[in-house]
Amino acid sequence: MTNPFLTDWHTPHGLPPFDQITDADFKPAFEATLAEARAAVVAIAERADAPSFANTIEALERAEAPLSRVLGVFYSVAGADSNETREALTRDFGPQLAGFGSEVSSNTALFARVEALWEKRDDLGLTDEQMRVLKLTHRGFVRSGAKLTGKDEARHKEIMQRLSVLGTKFTQNLLAAERDWVMELDESDLEGLPDFVVTAARAAGKEKGTKGPAITTSRSLITPFLMFSPKRDLREKAYEAFAARGEGQGDADNRPIAAEILALRQERAGLLGYKSFADYKLETEMAGTPDAVREMLMAVWEPAKSAALADEAILTEMLHADGFNGALEPWDWHYYAEKRRKAEHDLDEAELKPYFQLDRMIEAAFDCANRLFGLEFSEMTAPLYHPDARAWEVTRDGKLMAVFVADYFARGSKRSGAWCGAMRSQQKLAGDIRPIVTNVCNFAKPAEGEPALLSWDDARTLFHEFGHALHHMLSDVTYESVSGTSVARDFVELPSQLYEHWLEVPEVLERFATHAVTGEVIPADMLKRLLAASTYGTGLQTVEYTSSALVDLAFHAGDAPADPMAKQADVLADLGMPHAIRMRHATPHFAHVFSGDGYSSGYYSYMWSEVMDADAFEAFQEAGSAFDPEMAKKLETHILSRGGSVEAKDLYLAFRGKMPGVDALLKGRGLS
Repeated sequence: MTNPFLTDWHTPHGLPPFDQITDADFKPAFEATLAEARAAVVAIAERADAPSFANTIEALERAEAPLSRVLGVFYSVAGADSNETREALTRDFGPQLAGFGSEVSSNTALFARVEALWEKRDDLGLTDEQMRVLKLTHRGFVRSGAKLTGKDEARHKEIMQRLSVLGTKFTQNLLAAERDWVMELDESDLEGLPDFVVTAARAAGKEKGTKGPAITTSRSLITPFLMFSPKRDLREKAYEAFAARGEGQGDADNRPIAAEILALRQERAGLLGYKSFADYKLETEMAGTPDAVREMLMAVWEPAKSAALADEAILTEMLHADGFNGALEPWDWHYYAEKRRKAEHDLDEAELKPYFQLDRMIEAAFDCANRLFGLEFSEMTAPLYHPDARAWEVTRDGKLMAVFVADYFARGSKRSGAWCGAMRSQQKLAGDIRPIVTNVCNFAKPAEGEPALLSWDDARTLFHEFGHALHHMLSDVTYESVSGTSVARDFVELPSQLYEHWLEVPEVLERFATHAVTGEVIPADMLKRLLAASTYGTGLQTVEYTSSALVDLAFHAGDAPADPMAKQADVLADLGMPHAIRMRHATPHFAHVFSGDGYSSGYYSYMWSEVMDADAFEAFQEAGSAFDPEMAKKLETHILSRGGSVEAKDLYLAFRGKMPGVDALLKGRGLS
């Protein structure tokens, strides 16, 4: 039987033929297309004619297209629906790809061609986008070690391959920990839990094969359990298991893996001529330097800590009123914070949740995109990689803009968190190629025949990931290397975090927040209370996040710590971390930082982007409407359509005319 990856796909809009693809197809397709990419790169390097933008840079853009088609599908499936075969393939592919990357960057003949073009760049008659692609290509070679020789070059290659192995192992250890831990509940343990939590616990027990309901480390289940369970001992057991993910035994322990990763990153930075890995990593970001990042984080840390300590004092009084002496603990915070929210804002999560049906929130995200950017969504019937996945055709004025694939429900085979990806990216070099964009979340799956209900935070997550998807859908560039979300790490979260603001627009909620049983629109007084409470709990959330970002920065801004856990403890002690709050991502499960180096020394970027998104939404408010057409056009023209074809700072200045400070962020979080 012909391998489907090695043939043309005669499917709607070029969707992968998932009904034909099997796990047995991935490895031979990977090997064939990797060999093809390797041969294409060698052919470019060995050309006898003088280098030109077309025969070198554009040729490199095309060289890995078949390989990218395989990997776009494989990594989408491996992250969302893993199994032993896919995990083994991930371990196998990673070092080979790292090795290939090192081969390319160390190809002296190839780099000589790129260098020659860079030196005469002003005489080539390039467009602005071509000049940007040339700059990024040249910079990428240099930062990947193209100028290293001899022992340094060989060691750099070893480091990159080892980092690939370690990142994969870190991820798979975390997935196994999340998949394997379960806390069985007796029927009496369901006391105080709302129906939606009971339903989710029963579904989790069924999936895990327990005799009755169960709690897992899925955030969509464990967070509401911590909010509503009056049984403090069970809350503690669940919380500690969640906090200890990745702290396995022997080969399953992520702590020594993290230490080795940090040491290798520091060694790599030194080989490339940088003082620290943070200096290396931040060179290409908007922030530029570790000092700039720390200054921004500390400007937020102190007001956030003050707010959190004030909340902690109130919640401690509530704990004592319940007859528990001593300090408020991390497993108490959500429980008493929910009680306080209900008392002060008259908001009950169980009462609120039926108004946030998954399907209605999807409709809301789509409707906002239609009003802002003219996009239309039509659900498709097509074979996908899992029964829970869904697909939509995205058009504007009758023209295809994208295919959108969404996979919303938690399951044991899916890694935790939520993310946006692309099985295929937008580009024009090989024709008018439109993207296949994915959103993956971990919402609680309802019982058969019941509607899926979201928490307010879940709904925000849906809008957040869809904001990333819009960055792909509206991309309008020639070269794939600068398409969609191929931007500075501390700029990539701007479109996603900005889109969250539309969930809070009253006219959106008045239309789409409808009750799952009665169909009634969310009552006006409840909506008013919900929006009034939008900054409730931001002290906790900001402390959790900012402490994680500061630990990440400390890991990478100096000598690599031999014991990351000790370094983590020292950083938190210096900050005066409140007793009842822990980092959002402790080292053993800090996948953002250790599963790859995408967010390493870059976890701060969510907040850096939030500084801009708060300011950017103010632009719509100043224009008089969240759906102001001129502002929407400016947002698409200057940011969403441009990808990485222009420096991030210049994109924002073109949209807003100025760079913001942290004031808008503090105001938006109620911390000013």
